[in-house]
This record gives sequence, C-alpha cells and structure tokens, in this order.
Amino acid sequence: MHRRLFLRSLALATLAATVAAAGALPATAESPTPAATRLHATIDAILADARLTDAQAGVVVVDTATGRTLYDRNGHRRLVPASNTKLLTSTAAMELLGPGHRFTTDVRATGQRRAGLLSGDLYLRGGGDPTMLAADYDALAAQVAADGVRVVTGNLVADDTRYDRTRLGPDWAWDDQPYYYAAQVSALTVAPDTDYDAGTVIVRAAPADTPGVPPVVTMTPPNGWLRIDNRAETVAEGDTTISFEREHGTNTVVVTGRIALGEEPESDWTTVWEPTGYAADVFRAALRRHGVRVLGRTVLGQATPQDATAVARHDSMNLAELMVPFLKLSNNGHAEVLTKEVGRVISGSGTWSAGLTAISEYVADTGMDTGTLRQRDGSGLSRRNMIPPAEFVGLLTAVRQEPWFDTWYASLPVAGNADRFVGGTLRSRMRGTPAAGNVHAKTGSLTGVSSLSGYVTDADGRLLAFSVVLNNYLASSVKALEDQIAIALASYTEKSGTTARVAPPTAPQTPRVPEGRECSWVKPIVC
Repeated sequence: MHRRLFLRSLALATLAATVAAAGALPATAESPTPAATRLHATIDAILADARLTDAQAGVVVVDTATGRTLYDRNGHRRLVPASNTKLLTSTAAMELLGPGHRFTTDVRATGQRRAGLLSGDLYLRGGGDPTMLAADYDALAAQVAADGVRVVTGNLVADDTRYDRTRLGPDWAWDDQPYYYAAQVSALTVAPDTDYDAGTVIVRAAPADTPGVPPVVTMTPPNGWLRIDNRAETVAEGDTTISFEREHGTNTVVVTGRIALGEEPESDWTTVWEPTGYAADVFRAALRRHGVRVLGRTVLGQATPQDATAVARHDSMNLAELMVPFLKLSNNGHAEVLTKEVGRVISGSGTWSAGLTAISEYVADTGMDTGTLRQRDGSGLSRRNMIPPAEFVGLLTAVRQEPWFDTWYASLPVAGNADRFVGGTLRSRMRGTPAAGNVHAKTGSLTGVSSLSGYVTDADGRLLAFSVVLNNYLASSVKALEDQIAIALASYTEKSGTTARVAPPTAPQTPRVPEGRECSWVKPIVC
C-alpha cells in the first residue's frame, strides 16, 4: 500500500494545525492586514445573502505556498459535498492506478477450432471500461471474424466478474435510477456517446408524417435489450410535451406526450437495467453483421476459464485522458467504475467497500484526517457523504507535490472557458471576470447542496486552494454566491496602495439548470 512521504506528512500536519487554529480571521502572530480584513468582510457579506438564511456554509481559503489560512468559516464542519467527492476519488485513482492505466475488454474462446467452426463458447470479458462504444464492440467483432471464426456452436458468455454485481450505490435515491447520472455499474457496459455515459441509451422521438400517428422512436446505439412502449402522438400543431421514462426494474422505456409536425426531434438519455446484457446484445449484433453466427444463447455473469484462448482485444484510453470527461463533465459513472477498479487492483476485490477503503488510505497518506469524514461512494451522489471543507483544502494543497498533478489539474473545469472539454461544468460561469480562465475547480450539486473546491491565482500571483460547501438552503440555486467568492479571491491583492472591495463582486448570470443537478447532467442541453 502507498504509505509514504514522511516529510510531506509533517508539512501537512503543520498546515492542518494552522487551519485548525484559524477562526474568522487568519491566526497569525501579527494583526491581519487591511487587505485581509477587507477580504474577510467581502466573503462574510456574500455568505450573509438571504439565499443562505438558516443554511450551513463552510468556506476555507489557504495560500498553497505558505499554508497560511486566508479565510475560514466552519472549515471543520462535516457537510454533504455532492460531486466534490470526486476530488478524493480522482486523486486516489491517479496515484493507485497510475496515469497510464487502461481498461481491457477482450474476447476469448473455449473448445475446439476447426476451420471456421468453434465447437465451444465465446466469452466477452469486461475490464470495467466506461468508454466502450458500439463502434468498439463492432471492432471486436471484426477481429473475431478476421480470426476466421464463422460459427460458434456454444454460447456467447458475457463475463462481468471483474467487479461484483452490486449495480447501484447503497444510498442512492430510488427515483434517480432512470436518469443517466445514476447509471448501473458493471465491468461490461456500453456508452452511447463520446461523453462516455456508460450504461445509458439515447432515445429519440421524431414527428411522423401524419397527425394522429405515433412519432418515430429510435435508440442510440440500436439494440434489442430495451423495449420501446410508444404511447406518444404526432399532432398538427402545438407545444412538444414528449417524455421518456424507463419503468423501474425493467428495460421498457415508455414514451408519452405530443410532438408537432415539422418540430425538431426530442432526445433523452436513460439508464439501462443490467448493463452486462446491454453490452452482450450490442456485441452479438455486431458479430452477426460481420458474418459470425452464435448458435447458443447469451449467458450473463460467468467467469472466463483461465485456459480460454485469446481472439480479440480492445484497450481503452489511458486514465490521464479519461480524467478529462470524468472531471470536466462530472461523470458519476466514471467515478464509481474507478472506485471499484481501485479496489480490484489494490486488494483483488472489485467492490465499493474495497475501493473506498483504498481511497481512504490514500487520502490519509496525503494528510486528510479520515476520522472526520465519511465517503460512501465515488461520485458524491450519496447524501451520506460528509466531508469538511478544510479537508478538501488539505488534499488540494498536498497533491500539488504529486508527479501527475499537472495532468489532474488540467482536467478540472476552468471557469468561463466556452470549450466544453476545457470549461466543463464551469464553462458558463464567471465569464468576463478575473476568475475566468483562472479558477480550476470541481463543482457539486444535489438538491439543497452546492459546492465548489479547487484553485485560483490571486492578483499577486499566489495560488490559493479553496473550498466552498453550502448545505440546507431553500433557494433554487446558490451558484452565484460561489462565483462571487471565487471572483473575490481572483481579485485579492495584498500590495500596498491598492483598494480591495468590500461589497461582493457581481457574478455574471448563467443558464438555469434544474435544482440539484450539475449543468452537464442536463442533456441534450449543453451548459
């Protein structure tokens, strides 16, 4: 296990003591500077906003070079962090798996081969790859055909045994299950898009040519694993009210509502029940297209025999590349796969329990006080996660020493950058302010929970680590308050002769997002 870095631990212990001693103002031997006093007044004014009445707010800001605490409000209070939990998961994955880690999906065979006849079973073995597209399964099928296989007398076996069969986080709300941000986790799955939303399918409804006729409903990728129950209607005119809903515990997607002639198609992303079967269905269809017939049935969840022979293989992008869609778009599925993968690699057990234990041990090595926090999943979807803002700041400060830090830092959303794979969930926030192109931070959203933790370079060139975690508010959104704090930090200077603002800075308006969701979770709208 990665027990290391004694000197760094000493430095972090010193930092933790500094943060612990901090109150409303930095705990220093000297009186706070006028600039520091004004910064405190500014952040205090932001947190006094009526939208936070009777809510809980934790804010910590630290100079990463000196360890000096610039601001601390409830820094050691345990709060629900939402997707800021991904900071722990992603850093642990980078350290324990390594930036070069890849997921392998392969095809193996048992039995005798004679010319194009395989008298045995064909195994599709999943390696946990959350980026497997239908095109990748097609390429695997092409390799099988190129290897000379034409007929398989046995079964197609979908091997997802790298991880356990617990598909959903133990604390996730049941009514989140149809939505793509709460997809089931399997070592063998399919993503319908290059956001790599594994375990989901895109359902699309286009108006028919005639009123009174059901719309034309299609799926991406095409598959036989889900069934469409089309109850919708094409109408001559009027508003579009199309809705897609997968019935709980089934793979039946019910389409209801109306769509007018000539209107643009409506689309939605829905999770599938049992991703292993989904992957097997897509692969079996690909085999058929490439002239490979499997005479037997599809069997789910059986391990590949050790003596099975290799037929085809696909390797994913490396982990350093995966960090971009994972963190920029706050992909929950990636977080949970990485949690189970860490467990599998470190302890041989692809479970949430094993993965979370390994993550906890890693972040403890960085100096986080794991006795003060609780992590229940990899993504932050669980409301039983509780992490103090000061612990986030400690982690953010510590990982700057890691050899993979620059890659990881570049994977965080960048405020105000319009490129979706640069700005990510911050692409529409803080535009035209000193924080734009400056703040690199992880967002977090659940109903009544909002968070923003990361880095900002102040006006004097100091790199600050900060964490803002807001809980139990009743307003529809408090993102603007987080943005105001980040803008104030980006504008902060201690140079003499300058005037720091006391009034909260103005945060630009951003697109409205349904309460409790990251903007990247609202598809096909792009935040």
